[in-house]
Amino acid sequence: MRKRKRGTVLGQANDRVTRRQFLKSSMGAAAALTIVPRHVLGGAGSASGGPPSETVGAALIGCGGRGPGTFDDLNREHKLNVTMLAQCDVRFRDRADNKTIYTDFRRVLERKDIEVVAIATPPHWHALISIAAMEAGKDVLCEKPMTRFIAEGRAVVEAQKRYKRIFQVGTYGRFGASRNRANIETHKIMESGLLKECKGVYVNRGGFKIKEWSGKVNLRPEPVPSNLDWDMYVGPSPMKPYNRHRTGGTHRCYWDYEGGGLADMGQHFFDPFQWIYAKDDTSPVEIEAYAPPAHPEACGMWGWVEMKYADGFTLVLDSGEWGQPYNRQEPRGVSMSDLDEENRRKVAAMSDPEPLVGFGEAVKTRKRPGGHAEAAHRCATLLHLANIAIRTGRKIRYDPVKEQIIGDEEANRLVNQPMRAPWHL
Repeated sequence: MRKRKRGTVLGQANDRVTRRQFLKSSMGAAAALTIVPRHVLGGAGSASGGPPSETVGAALIGCGGRGPGTFDDLNREHKLNVTMLAQCDVRFRDRADNKTIYTDFRRVLERKDIEVVAIATPPHWHALISIAAMEAGKDVLCEKPMTRFIAEGRAVVEAQKRYKRIFQVGTYGRFGASRNRANIETHKIMESGLLKECKGVYVNRGGFKIKEWSGKVNLRPEPVPSNLDWDMYVGPSPMKPYNRHRTGGTHRCYWDYEGGGLADMGQHFFDPFQWIYAKDDTSPVEIEAYAPPAHPEACGMWGWVEMKYADGFTLVLDSGEWGQPYNRQEPRGVSMSDLDEENRRKVAAMSDPEPLVGFGEAVKTRKRPGGHAEAAHRCATLLHLANIAIRTGRKIRYDPVKEQIIGDEEANRLVNQPMRAPWHL
């Protein structure tokens, strides 16, 4: 196999690739070219130009569960006027035609008529497909959670910067939160950096579905359905024998594919939190969990997780489904009364933040979306750090700049997990 430049991605299933290669198809020189969609150049038929009646070519990758709803959001939520040109799912093995129906996402991304992709696969595929899509010149709307582990998120952020594509995770809570006057004031206080010792405590109680998405242990192998490409479903995760409970909605129950109810629901809860408290560019430094011993393969129950930032602000996740409820600190908001008079005047004089740009507007105008890749990555990092504390059963310290766990190599291995060959970050 000829040598490829850095920043590209792997191709066929039997390729051997380096860790710095990202998902590029090896089906020839044409497939290796970066595709520039029409909306980059503007003009008729582009997402950024032409009459409103014109449509944007789009594809859905991952067609079960949330897939149709995620794709519909392109029209309903984001007003993009898309037309579906392709669908891709590993369950389409018996009816794939490589014209409109696919089982391999790489064949979808080769198409120059597709400008936007909606990704609704299980989360263990989110990062690799998002990176490959942006490299191929596509804008990406991705289901939550953004990634399966922390290092994947950083790779997505870097790919977005490198290829200058529009990327957003399909959660919209921050857009409503950013229109509330009290939230705007809190955002300005926290963004100002004038609150040197923050005593704020935010407690999110319940709604995590942790019992619903707890896994089964000792799953027995079952025959693989004829319509399912099991090897492609497993993808970068460890290969395990097929069992129907590893697929469908119950994929959420296993560390190989997601992270239980916390990962399923958490990005909805903490996406607005990230904006309100101006945490889109940082992460907690101390994380402590109250939970029973975790199973190495199946997600399980937990009580609460306490996460402290460098400025003192504390985020608490209280499941309400196991053990004693959280009672270490009372919820405490952030207000002007936390500042001295001089700093209150400074914050009062600050302009309101610019309105957040939605995905559809970002695709049309090429402006940075409100739920941009860095913000989505930092939000997903909250879920991953909480799950790492739950899985290890001990308090962890985290460096939000280096994005590494400090002084605990076992825990740090969960930050950047190995992928099954030939898939690599």
